[in-house]
Amino acid sequence: MAIIAGVDIGNSTTEVCLAAMESAKVTKFYTSSIVKTTGIKGTLANIPGIVIALEEALKKAGMTMADLSEIRLNEATPVIGDLAMETITETIITESTMIGHNPSTPGGVGLGVGQTVSFTQLESLTSGEKVICVIPENIDFEDAARVLNQALARGIDLQGVIVRQDDAVLIANRLQKIIPVVDEVTMIEKVPIGMLAAVEVAEPGQTIRTLSNPYGIATVFELSAGDTKMVVPIARALIGNRSAVVVRTPQGDVKARTIPAGFITIFGSKGKADIDVESGANKIMETVERVQPVLDVQGEAGTHVSGMLERVRQVMSELTEQHLGDMKIQDILAVDTFVPQKVQGGLAGEFALENAVALAAMVKTSRLPMEQIANQLRSNLGVKVVIAGVEANMAIRGALTTPGTDKPLAILDMGGGSTDAAIITRDERVLSIHLAGAGDMVTMLINSELGLNDFDLAEDIKKYPLAKVESLYHIRLEDGTVRFYEQHLPPQVFSRVVILKDGEMVPIPSSHPLDKIRHVRREAKKRVFVTNAIRSLSRVAPTGNIRHIEFVVLVGGSAMDFEVGDMVTDALAEYSIVCGRGNIRGSEGSRNAVATGLVLSYLDREA
Repeated sequence: MAIIAGVDIGNSTTEVCLAAMESAKVTKFYTSSIVKTTGIKGTLANIPGIVIALEEALKKAGMTMADLSEIRLNEATPVIGDLAMETITETIITESTMIGHNPSTPGGVGLGVGQTVSFTQLESLTSGEKVICVIPENIDFEDAARVLNQALARGIDLQGVIVRQDDAVLIANRLQKIIPVVDEVTMIEKVPIGMLAAVEVAEPGQTIRTLSNPYGIATVFELSAGDTKMVVPIARALIGNRSAVVVRTPQGDVKARTIPAGFITIFGSKGKADIDVESGANKIMETVERVQPVLDVQGEAGTHVSGMLERVRQVMSELTEQHLGDMKIQDILAVDTFVPQKVQGGLAGEFALENAVALAAMVKTSRLPMEQIANQLRSNLGVKVVIAGVEANMAIRGALTTPGTDKPLAILDMGGGSTDAAIITRDERVLSIHLAGAGDMVTMLINSELGLNDFDLAEDIKKYPLAKVESLYHIRLEDGTVRFYEQHLPPQVFSRVVILKDGEMVPIPSSHPLDKIRHVRREAKKRVFVTNAIRSLSRVAPTGNIRHIEFVVLVGGSAMDFEVGDMVTDALAEYSIVCGRGNIRGSEGSRNAVATGLVLSYLDREA
């Protein structure tokens, strides 16, 4: 009897299937295990994760490494997605002084326009002057309100107030006149004095209308048509804010900086094509499909996209110890997205959402790295190690262990870095494809579009549903239903959007409403998973027509996501395809398909 371990090295996880073989058949599936992949898939850094996963599976079965007869590995193709996210569309950054960070509690209401003056200048001003007062950090709110009221009593036309501390409401409530007050300006010392400025605060529950409109800013500051073009990024950065400040800087201080987007050249077996990145993701993907299968992708020298692609090659060259010239990009997935771009000159961390294209790139390496992994495992463990086959082919073997399946059958293996598709016909012919882009890219899009700067938090938002804590005793789930609690909830989650993770509530440290976060999450999944599902199945359909595929089984870690399976099923229903999540060996759900297939591939050797 031979004890065989199938090891599936994925971008996110490494999975093991342990089984006994005798007389060219499986006599028993013992157990399985799953651990986080160590290092980038398909490199020597994977070995510690492989060993841990093997040890876990063996321990569950009551065995040791000495009991293993053979370890069978998949041919792991690296996919670089986390290193391929850049703002690569044309970006214009207007360098002027503006504030619009949307503090949660601005004071007063309305639009005020006047010259900026420091707090200490108020006593020397004459009546009738329209001014915006700038109050530094060391002034108490009661003292500030008293001096401001004295200025109003002398006839000073106080139009608005800019405050360093969180005192806007406290000051506004003590003034004799209702004026807009914006607070929490962290770099208040950089607000220029003696310049024309506009301050706007909207009613509670509403957003500003004048300073988020380029023509509104033009009206306030009497701008020419040329100058109005320059303030568009300022207006865009202020859209949706309840409060804002814009200061007119001296002539010459306003500058525009253009970052060229560049173009990419896609080399395919059907020819080559150039495509400008500014054309957007749809045009890029149309070009990819026109020349596919892809042999290599290169970017225009001196542009962001070139730097992105070259960095991917450089990373893989260093990890696999292969020559840089041998690193070929065999597939890319382009997705339209938005990236928060810092507006130069802002005084409170202002950002404008700029159009961007996210790219996931798959690097084609030789078989050498996998052979290095196999050799080192043989040396370290003293067990025979075989590189058994391509992931998609192994996944279809594993998928066929799902109860109720039979040939012909297609599978979609949706993992962390790649989407694989394969189809097996009645006469045992297998067609497969390996494409870039899956769960990791979705996480990147969420992280970028919500401006989180926290990959782990974005991963949780991707994997778990949301809720809004509306009181200390109830929450409203993202589907609108309400859940009540007998014990009060932790105070730190009150009035926050939270992630419902493993029975706990994880507050999201951002001001985005629940609907916005949910929309970003779902759109990111559709743009990656649905796009790649249709793209990959079209490639493997024997006739080239996706409508000629009847049955599809979803496997892989991302297929277990609480909404991805339904999204893909709905999308494929338009093509009259029956689709559902797999249940590998009737017990593993959609996971462990490749590892199970690797074990079953041992039968080919015995035959």
